[in-house]
Amino acid sequence: MKIWCVEDDAGIRDIEVYTLNSTDFEATGFSDACVFRDALSVSRPDLIILDIMLPGEDGVELLKFLKGNPDTCKIPVIMATAKGMEYDKVQSLDLGADDYLVKPFGMMEMVSRVKAVLRRCNLTEADHLLKAGSLVVNLDEHTVAIDNERIQLTLKEFELLRLFLSRPGIAFTRDQLFSDIWGADYVGATRTVDMHIRTLRVKLGDYGKMIETVRGVGYRLEVQV
Repeated sequence: MKIWCVEDDAGIRDIEVYTLNSTDFEATGFSDACVFRDALSVSRPDLIILDIMLPGEDGVELLKFLKGNPDTCKIPVIMATAKGMEYDKVQSLDLGADDYLVKPFGMMEMVSRVKAVLRRCNLTEADHLLKAGSLVVNLDEHTVAIDNERIQLTLKEFELLRLFLSRPGIAFTRDQLFSDIWGADYVGATRTVDMHIRTLRVKLGDYGKMIETVRGVGYRLEVQV
């Protein structure tokens, strides 16, 4: 996965690129909108981390350009905003940003946000039906059925099941699940994840056994063949 970091502070940009390259991404840094646009004319990244405060054309204007261009509008964008600039966060999300990071942010938080956004964006491009045997999740209708009988899930249970079915065999830590489903700004504890997994398993009946506990890690879904 190619990640492009648009950041005018060379120190921050270098550590972003280094961290992403160290976590199995292919990262490239750009100091301003001009060099970024030049690169964009010949290649496309899988995700962009875009600082708002850039010299010349700022990040907000660049975001407008990206989301208004049919060739780039589907590229996920994470905005980097200054602490306390609530308006910047709201404006960025309204303009189509997929997530944001508040400076100063930790590198592991950055990597976690990148992975979460990539997972979400892959879901939007996936088949609208996720299946495991006679368990069917309809992403358009937001329904779950087993043997054509609908079962009622809460929103968080549905999101957990959707994530598991979209990434079978992948082990998620409790922290990853908590961040992806509840959001980094949610005030709570990872035991919330355990409680929702427990109720989800019960509601799924025999299919609940597919959600396995990975000792010392978290949970994964194993589709039975």
